[in-house]
Amino acid sequence: MTASPAIDALLIPQAEVSADDSAEALYLRAAQAGDMAAFEWIVRQHEARLFTFCCRWLRCVEDAREVCQDAFVRAWQALPEFEGRAKLSTWLYQIALNLCRDRAKSRASRQRENTTTINDIDQPLPCPQNAPDASAEWQSEMQKLERGLAQLPEKLRTALMLSAMEGLSHEECAKVLNCSVRGTEGRIYRARQMLLKWWDEEGQ
Repeated sequence: MTASPAIDALLIPQAEVSADDSAEALYLRAAQAGDMAAFEWIVRQHEARLFTFCCRWLRCVEDAREVCQDAFVRAWQALPEFEGRAKLSTWLYQIALNLCRDRAKSRASRQRENTTTINDIDQPLPCPQNAPDASAEWQSEMQKLERGLAQLPEKLRTALMLSAMEGLSHEECAKVLNCSVRGTEGRIYRARQMLLKWWDEEGQ
């Protein structure tokens, strides 16, 4: 297969960008005690990545905005019960994923088609690797990558997105997906193989 920056960016797991753990722990305890300003700090640390994930999953900016907002509302309501068995970011992804699935089911039931491509999103999505001057070739590959992701079964696509695009460890992915670590690794492996096969068949 001819080397592709876009496909390489997806298939090489990225390190998760997260807030400082000690600072987040302080704000988390304050937020759990009802401090809204502390929770707003938490939102600022995580909203960009959560919105990006929702955009990629739903492929609809308006739906993604609403789901992201709903996710933080749900998080605020459930925060007193959050026991810290998983990282806060992992817990937020789990809430967002459940809401994305609910929104997709609702959208399908209404038979409404409202999709977007990465180029249509009015706020830039952080790419796994730095794009070379947003060249036409890069943009074309990213559009192709988006089409390839859309071909994957939902369970496989979500596992790959969480691992390679969001930078979650396999253990964190397993918690978000409510699946065993081995099962998560299997999903990621199958997703990569299916995507590579699709990429080759599509040609460059």
